[in-house]
Amino acid sequence: MDRPPAPDDAFVKAFLPGRHHAQRLREVYRSAGWPCQDAIELELLAAGLLERVRDAHGRETVRLTDEGVRVAARQVAANRAALAQHEALVRQVALQLSRAGRIAWRELPLRAQVPGPQEGESQWVMARPDVFSIRNTSVADYVEPIVHEVKVRRADLLGDLRKPAKRAAYLDLGECWYVLGQDAKGRPIAQPEEIPAECGVMLAQGERLVVARAASRRSRTALPFGVWMALAKATPLPVEEDREAQGLLLAAPASPGPQDEPPSPGART
Repeated sequence: MDRPPAPDDAFVKAFLPGRHHAQRLREVYRSAGWPCQDAIELELLAAGLLERVRDAHGRETVRLTDEGVRVAARQVAANRAALAQHEALVRQVALQLSRAGRIAWRELPLRAQVPGPQEGESQWVMARPDVFSIRNTSVADYVEPIVHEVKVRRADLLGDLRKPAKRAAYLDLGECWYVLGQDAKGRPIAQPEEIPAECGVMLAQGERLVVARAASRRSRTALPFGVWMALAKATPLPVEEDREAQGLLLAAPASPGPQDEPPSPGART
């Protein structure tokens, strides 16, 4: 088995593995290790995170070094922490919407109409917002649909802002709001002026969600039939706090009153 030479110390100190490097490390760890021979693999080899292995038949594969395993494990832990933070903020948004008298759904696939490749044309795409909500009303024209896109990492936000088609799909569904989390130092991951003007901005500040800029009012009030069908087949997000409060109300003993007495036999109800 051939061992590669030790990595260059200067390159190792200057090399900062990014998201694509960590993803490649996970892919190699789960695979047979056949080399891709691209720039990402080249950098990982030079940094000593991957090593080349040649078997008795001369076939070359790559595998993670001990340091590569540690880097991949740290990235997995960071992704898990970010996911937990994202889930917590999504739940906080859904709770506030519920308290405001709205019904919310999480990651609900919805059809939206966006501009097509040719001028004057349109096309249908599937959108999956973090939170989609409507007013709890019995009048179809008063539902006021709103999309909330939750971001807890700046890199994810910047990548999302580079996708105008995704934002156009959200705006076709209703108002679009970006909910921005905080970084490790407690600062917002972005400033309101970095978000497109047609979208609203909310900032997470502990247990509070502060409106930094209101969203532009959209012309759509009612929902198309396809969206109603998607809502009918989905389950709204439950709100644990409201269920607990309702349970306390049901458990509390009620004081009997005249309105609690059963009607007399033969009485009209």
